[in-house]
Amino acid sequence: MKLASLILGAVLLAALASPASAQFIPPGSSTLNPPLPSPPPPPKIEVPAIPQMDAPAPSPYISPAPSASFGDRIGACLDDAAAAGLDPADRAAYSRSCANR
Repeated sequence: MKLASLILGAVLLAALASPASAQFIPPGSSTLNPPLPSPPPPPKIEVPAIPQMDAPAPSPYISPAPSASFGDRIGACLDDAAAAGLDPADRAAYSRSCANR
């Protein structure tokens, strides 16, 4: 009987000293919840560039508009003349004056 009580005491002592009994689970939560994500990095702070008094002002870059080739202009003028109902002689005169504008 003494041996049985010693074994029972050892089992109770081991159960009370186990690491699982020391964990605290807040009310309303579960042990299956994933851990919280790490906080985002702080924002990078940069000092803005200070304009210099003697520096020239930057000029904006404006790309030139693409111009149509002479052949493209002649083709468009011939199409316009045909749409207007001009005969071939008048189309030629119209397309020459139109393309040179």
